[in-house]
Order: sequence, then structure tokens, then C-alpha cells
Amino acid sequence: MSYFSDIINGTKTLLTGMRITGKYFFVNLFTRKDVITRQYPDNIDTLKMFDRYRGEVIMLHNENNEHKCDACTLCEKACPNGSIEVIGDKKINPETGKNVRFLVKHIYHLEMCTMCGLCIEACPQNAIAWGQNYHNTAYDRSKLTKVLNKPGSKIVPGLKG
Repeated sequence: MSYFSDIINGTKTLLTGMRITGKYFFVNLFTRKDVITRQYPDNIDTLKMFDRYRGEVIMLHNENNEHKCDACTLCEKACPNGSIEVIGDKKINPETGKNVRFLVKHIYHLEMCTMCGLCIEACPQNAIAWGQNYHNTAYDRSKLTKVLNKPGSKIVPGLKG
């Protein structure tokens, strides 16, 4: 008896799902309202991503090619799967005579990133943020590894490190 009741309940559930799907299909077919599907890549010129879209992690630079990263490595420590590598070094500040950290390379492995945002939350300087890039396809995984600091960039003067 349980076998037949399971078949009847399964059929009811299937028909309920088909009714909801059919309603959206036919209503949108004739009214063209509430269409959510994006026709990528046909609409690549007009496509605008939502502000909350998490495309990839980027490092913010100002117009003078300066960033706020002081190589504290908190983002690297917060990343649960090691998709961020911070390579930093120390030098003596001639004004104060103290050792100061500076960034050599900030490496981001997009292929390993789970888009959790823990690295961005952990950054005390707000040096990294979410980017809007959605063209993240490649045939070679090595092309998904990016250096976030731009060539020749330096830290913003006067930033506490």
C-alpha cells in the first residue's frame, strides 16, 4: 500500500512543479515580463552586472598607481583554501628608523577562490574589494592566477603599517 501512495504523492509533487514552471513559461512568453535570463554573450555590450555581484577580488589603486596594502597578510590568513598569497618584505623607514612592511606581490588564485569574502572582511586597510569582471573563463588554469598589485605601484604615503 505504501508503494502506491508514494507514486501518487510523487505524481502530485511533479504536477505541482510543472504547473509553477508552466505558469512562468506561458505568462513570460506572451507578456515578456519578469524575464530573468541574461542572453550572454549576445548582450555583452549592454550587460551590466548587479552591484552585489562577486566576480573576483581586486586591489584598489588610485590615479597615482598607489594602493593601501601594507602586506599584513591578514587576508591570506583569513582565506580558507589558500587562494591568496601575499609576498611582502621589510625596509627601514629613513624618517622614523623603524622597519616598515611593503608589498612585493599580491597573488590571487581565482581558480581556487570560493567567493566567500573573508579576505575582504579581514583587510584592515580596505585595500581589496569585489570586482565586477564576469569574463573568467580560460582553457588553462594558470591564466586564472592574477597579480593584484599593478606594476610599479606603491603604498599610499602616510598609511600606518
